[in-house]
Order: sequence, then C-alpha cells, then structure tokens
Amino acid sequence: MSRPAALPAILCDADVGLASAAGYSERVKPEILTTIIDYTPRAFAADAVAGVTVALVALPLSIAIAIASGVPPAAGIVTAIVAGFLISALGGSRVQIGGPTGAFIVVVYGIVHDHGQQGLIVATLMAGIILLLAGLVGAGRLIRHVPEPVIEGFTIGIALVIAVSQIKDLAGMSGPPLPADFIPKVAGLWAMRDTINPAALALGVGCVAAILILRRIAPRVPWAVVVVALASLAAMALPLSILTVEARYGALPQGLAIPTMPHVDPGQLIALLPAALTIAFLAGIESLLSAIVADRMIGGSYRPGAELLAQGAANIASPLFGGLPATGAIARTATNVGAGGRTPVAGMIHAVVMLVALIVAAPLAGALALPALAGLLIVTAWVMSEPHRWPERLRLPKADLAVLGLTAALTVFADLTIAIATGTIIGLAVRLARGKSEPPNWHVPGA
Repeated sequence: MSRPAALPAILCDADVGLASAAGYSERVKPEILTTIIDYTPRAFAADAVAGVTVALVALPLSIAIAIASGVPPAAGIVTAIVAGFLISALGGSRVQIGGPTGAFIVVVYGIVHDHGQQGLIVATLMAGIILLLAGLVGAGRLIRHVPEPVIEGFTIGIALVIAVSQIKDLAGMSGPPLPADFIPKVAGLWAMRDTINPAALALGVGCVAAILILRRIAPRVPWAVVVVALASLAAMALPLSILTVEARYGALPQGLAIPTMPHVDPGQLIALLPAALTIAFLAGIESLLSAIVADRMIGGSYRPGAELLAQGAANIASPLFGGLPATGAIARTATNVGAGGRTPVAGMIHAVVMLVALIVAAPLAGALALPALAGLLIVTAWVMSEPHRWPERLRLPKADLAVLGLTAALTVFADLTIAIATGTIIGLAVRLARGKSEPPNWHVPGA
C-alpha cells in the first residue's frame, strides 16, 4: 500500500529534477543554437558587414596589445582568430566579440617577465580550466557580487599602467626592455630620455590627437584603423627613421601554427596558480561586462553559464596556438552592434577575416608604425579610464571612493591579484556594514 501512496511524490521529484536539468541545459546552451533556427540570407549579409568591420578594427589593436604585453605581435592576431571564433561559436551572447584586450596587458607582461612565454601558456591553460569549472557550477552570477569600486579601481589602474608602458614606443626611444613593476618602469623611461626620436614622438602624439578628435566628429567611423594606416604610410613615404612592426620583430607568420601542448611540472603549476586565477577572474569579469553592454544595445539577455564555458574553451585553445589570454572585448562588441551584427555569426566571420588577413596581408600588417600602435593603445587606455566620470566618482561615499583609490593604487604599485582580492574583501565588508547584500547594478566602463 505504501508504494502507490509514495508514487506521486516520486513523480513530482522526477519532474522537478527534469525541469532543473532543462533549466541548467538552457543556461549553458550556446546562443548560436538559438539564433540559427530562423537565420536568413539578409541576417548573414548584415553579420558579414559587421564581421569585416570589426576585423579591420581588431587587426592593429591585437598587434598593439601583443607588443605591449611583451610577446610577438602575431600572438595578438592568433588570439583574435582562435579565441574570437570560439567565444562567438560557444558563448551565451548574441553579439559578443572576443579576443585580446588591454586589461590583460599588465598581467601578461608580468607573467612573461617572471616566467617567460611558456609560463604564460601554462597560466592561460589553467585559467581556461578554471573558467570551465566556473561555468559548470554557475559562478557567472557570483561574479556580479564584486563591488563596483573595485572594478572601476583596477580599470583606472590598468589604464595608467598601459599608458605609461607605451611611452617608449610612442617617443621612439631605444634601450633595454622595461621592467614589469611600475616605479622601475618609470625610472627606466627617464634613463632613456636622451634617445627620444622627435619624428616618432610627433607621429605618435599626432595619432592620439587625431583619433580622439575624429571619434567625436564621426563616432561610427573606425578612425583608429584609418589613422594608424595613414600614419604608417607617412612613415614609409618620408625619411623619418621610424620603426615598424616587422623592423623590430621580424616578418609575421602567414598562417596559424600547429597547436602544441607545453611541458608542465607540478612546481610550475603551483607558482603560476595566482596568475591563472587573475586571468580567469579578469576574463570572467570583462566578458560579463561586455555581455551586459551588448544586452543594453540590442535588448537581449545573455547566458552567463554559456559565456563562461566559452571563455574557458577559448583560453584553453588560444595558448595551444601561441595566443594570449582572451575575453569579451567591450569596444569591439559595441563596434559589432553598431555595424549591424546581430548573431554570433558576425563574431565568427570576424575571426575568419582575421585569418585571411594573416595569410594574405601579413606584410602589410608588419609595415604598421610602432609609434602609431602605441598611440592607439594610449587612446584605449584613455577610454578605459573614463576621465569624464571623475566628478561623479568624487561624489561617491567616502568608503567607496577609498576602495576605488586603494584598488587603483595597488594595481599600479603592487600587484593586480592583491588589488582585486583586497578591494573585494573591503568592498564586501562595506556593503554588509550598510546592510546591503544584493549585488550592485554595475556601471560598465566605456559603455
């Protein structure tokens, strides 16, 4: 008699379990599987135009980010191709564009300085695995609890470090590689001040000014590409003695390398774990910020579980091809939307176009002038820092402003891992002291 009485409860539990499994499956389902159902030739045409537009923007920026990170220029392009394709194909956002971003420059430069490029590959692989696990356990919603002053603080700190790190190439200075730490880096720049190339400095500063001014006049035009290309042509046509990408780093490879698994030992894994955690955290934060931007622009609703799984897959695949850590790129995602991209196909086309450019036009990319690329990154740092928001920031409660300032200072003068951990702990304590446990409605840098 007891079995029939218990049967409805068992069936109810089974229904709950099936519903829960279905909900979980939906949260990690790639967005392309939804958008491809009613995909049309007209949608493909719009995605194709957007994909080509984003690729034109991403090509010089990817090279500049790689150079600033202390790795060969091709690593940036490889990241945009491999990781960019996977983030679009597997991600939870309709219009997310993935690839190398400025936020990673500080971290990558430090890892390469301390552990070499092989150490970077291992750390990125570890970060990819961490992101996969985070996606599987639904950690995307937990990341939203990071206090907004921490996000703003490390963004401002990273922007300052990026800008200072570009002064050497902007001014055409010659000398040994700059140290990873901020104060020794500034000291190194001061020591090589006598090597400034006036022509390179004029070209670089001119690029910064031109990009900032033209963006205000016609924001929809990809002025960064136009300005960098014209500046590079001017450097080639005039006897200015300005270094190009190829002159310093050699010819770019015309295609992707064969994926290779690095040799790993347990001691190296332990030493690189903090770096891997930082990469994973930054990739998770920036990808979700970028997805929020995309949702606001197209009225969509991204899937955080799928997004983190895609970030994990991208950060496992990218280093195997010699690429960098990757995440969703806010500016390129906004460019994609502005150009008409509405499905993940646009991001996949962007990656394919980048691959074609590497195969066909590698010599042209190698002719880009280093001061122009440095100017492009300084503009990127300026946009990241959002200087127009300082009046609003100064009106924050004193505790929030202190967390922002502390996080920024630790990012610049200490270590990004320490900055994020310290800022988050203090920021959460401040929030709890106010009796607030709900996550904030994030402001998105650059949105």
